[in-house]
Amino acid sequence: MPELIRRPFVFLRHGQSVWNREGRIAGSQDVPLTPQGEDEARLAFALLGDIDWPLIVSSPLERARRTAELATGRMPHQLIDGLKERHWGHLENQPIPRPMPYLLEPDGGESWETFAARVVDTLNTILAHEAAPPLVVGHSGLIRVVRFMACGSPEGPRTANAQPLWVAPDTRAQWEMRPLGLADIAHLPRLTRS
Repeated sequence: MPELIRRPFVFLRHGQSVWNREGRIAGSQDVPLTPQGEDEARLAFALLGDIDWPLIVSSPLERARRTAELATGRMPHQLIDGLKERHWGHLENQPIPRPMPYLLEPDGGESWETFAARVVDTLNTILAHEAAPPLVVGHSGLIRVVRFMACGSPEGPRTANAQPLWVAPDTRAQWEMRPLGLADIAHLPRLTRS
């Protein structure tokens, strides 16, 4: 698997989806946001809406695309298939198992290796062309891939819905993943309003 280009980006997981609410795996299925998910995305606008993003990219799945629109007040510049959530095969639309079998290949689904390589290739394409941090809107699996790149395991807490994260290389050749803060935003270009 290739290494992830060491450039920062802002990641936003979609707001609560219908299947999030029901505790089911959505994976590659195009599941809409709940009213709560739309409200969560609108709340993210307080942090993201006034930034003059050089690039806003999103998974084309409705829950991510709609979150990008509500959180920024505009359409993403690009919808990218490589940002779709992992295809979980026969596990899709099933209750989320505990523990989640991240490293196992689900019947009829995408292996961890294939999924992780797809996400890294997609992020590298995005990061190779942008000097300023882009906004990447997608699914919790993306952060699991970055976590895997950082520490060798996708295990860890699920990324909160519609919680903007600062994702950046740190000085120890690892990756920092934390809530986006005002200090981070201060370094991003602001929209000028007329």
